[in-house]
Amino acid sequence: MKQILFNILIVIGLFSCRSFSPVAYEPPIKPEPVGIFEPNTELQKAILLAIGKVKGLESLDVDSEGNIYGGDKDGRIIRITLKGEIKSIAKTSGRPLGVQFDKSGNLIIADAYKGLLSMDKSGKITTLVSEYKGIPLKFTDDLDIAQDGKIYFSDASIYEQNEYLYDLLEARPYGRVFVYDPKTKETQLLLDNLYFANGIALSKNEDFLLINETYRYRITKLWLKGSKKGSSEIVIDNLPGFPDNITRNENGDFWVALFTVRNDRMDHMHPSPVVKKMIYFLPKFFWPKAQPYGYALKMDGNGKVLMTVQDPTGEHLKDITSVIEKKRQLYIGSLYNDRIGIYVLP
Repeated sequence: MKQILFNILIVIGLFSCRSFSPVAYEPPIKPEPVGIFEPNTELQKAILLAIGKVKGLESLDVDSEGNIYGGDKDGRIIRITLKGEIKSIAKTSGRPLGVQFDKSGNLIIADAYKGLLSMDKSGKITTLVSEYKGIPLKFTDDLDIAQDGKIYFSDASIYEQNEYLYDLLEARPYGRVFVYDPKTKETQLLLDNLYFANGIALSKNEDFLLINETYRYRITKLWLKGSKKGSSEIVIDNLPGFPDNITRNENGDFWVALFTVRNDRMDHMHPSPVVKKMIYFLPKFFWPKAQPYGYALKMDGNGKVLMTVQDPTGEHLKDITSVIEKKRQLYIGSLYNDRIGIYVLP
């Protein structure tokens, strides 16, 4: 009887779906966990801050006094001192993701539902960008700010933040990257047809932008200056996990947060649109699950991986979505976890 009901559910789903249209994708065979990717337990050495007192600070930034800022799942902007004192200082009424201070001390926020926002020192929030050519942004995700004040930001998908797994199943390039100029208040589309455009980071010389394509396990380089201006290329492919945010350190290298390691079940389903369409109509309980795993890697601007820091158990740190380096310390955020990690680099 259970099998009959299961089959009926699938048939009803297949014939009732109109907008969800998955395509075949042949993932590359994931890299073996050897060499630079060999498992280690470095992240288990991280100091844990605010355990059980925060709710999913997806991205972080640190002010001149060492206070940590991030946005939580309830839409609040949180400030945390190194003593662990926690205060809610503003609310976006959305889902704040990427955050970064500009030169004036404003906290620029990529809010998945509200768009690109700016919070001043008093906590007042102003909307900078919420649409493009009259069409609302669907999934404002991450940002980086240039020396001239221009803000580069990603719009990950046509699906909203609470539907991001549909993008994974559909395997279509819905992601985009924009630049907003605060002086002219104009927004320009720089690149589209990206597979879940997630984290973005400018190079030290600001001649290129790196963009994490989460659901292709790769990072794309978009040239902003020089003879290649406007062109893009894949700088690193076939990563061992799902790249989320990416940030640059003072030396010009990049830290990539991997939300989790690759999912064999998902990779095996990708070549079949029919299977993925069936999964779409099943309760989320039956969907492939992310393995609890803490993972971040450091690479140069050409995609050479320099080191990894990991927690294979996921008990100390997991679901890592952002890593920023400040004074030889990594500040580690997570979309779902209830803590901040601080890892002191060797």
